[in-house]
Amino acid sequence: MQIYLIRHTTPSLSPGLIYGRFEVPLTDTFSQELEAIKNRLPENFDSVYSSPSTRCTLLAQQITLDFITDKRLTELDFGDWEGETWDTVNEADLQLWMDDFVNVVVPGGESMIQMNTRVLSFWDDLLSSSAQKIAIVTHGGVIRLILAHLRNVALADAFEIKIGYGEVIKLSIAANSDIN
Repeated sequence: MQIYLIRHTTPSLSPGLIYGRFEVPLTDTFSQELEAIKNRLPENFDSVYSSPSTRCTLLAQQITLDFITDKRLTELDFGDWEGETWDTVNEADLQLWMDDFVNVVVPGGESMIQMNTRVLSFWDDLLSSSAQKIAIVTHGGVIRLILAHLRNVALADAFEIKIGYGEVIKLSIAANSDIN
């Protein structure tokens, strides 16, 4: 099984903006980034999955119009913090989360453990499918969690896995789920 993990292209962000599920526009470099991405992809896929976020579906529809959105591929839910900036969040709540972002639930949102559970639920379903060539258009956080799982990296260290905007990571998964 060949799986292409594709991070969405560069969003247009104001400094310090907190966005996970918050819809943000893409920069005007989308066309150039799209071409670079397409140059790293095969012509056809058995299945293409996308986060329902617009920044992902805009890219997925350039790969194929026949893509499947799956909400398990959404970025971390920052709940009440979505659309705010880091300097406006309650300091005590922010410090609690910063000290243990793996387990602490963002007010109105989710913890990294909860996110990991949903991402790995998608991953397990994917591995049991019959598709052999798959594209997944998603977010940096989702890709980090998949790679952390495959590499046995602790969730607390997942942010050490760097994933650039528009990055394509090709995985070859054998029948016994080993990564190549």
